[in-house]
Amino acid sequence: MRVLLYLAVLVLALIIVPAILRSWRAQPVARTPQRDELVKDPVCQTYILLSRSVTADVGGVVTHFCSRECAARFARGERSA
Repeated sequence: MRVLLYLAVLVLALIIVPAILRSWRAQPVARTPQRDELVKDPVCQTYILLSRSVTADVGGVVTHFCSRECAARFARGERSA
């Protein structure tokens, strides 16, 4: 009788444990959202979200602008409005 009990426990362990492990692996990893920061446009002095800014490489430094117009004005030498 003990042999049947041990065999039943072994079979259940072989079925249940892999199912539990699969369900743990299937759960998506919770990612923390990245916070968007504000950057200042050097031409019009407005603050904009970094993710929405227009970027330009100016002398090896990445500069952020609120629009393409401000980036063009910066390239022409018009620093502030």
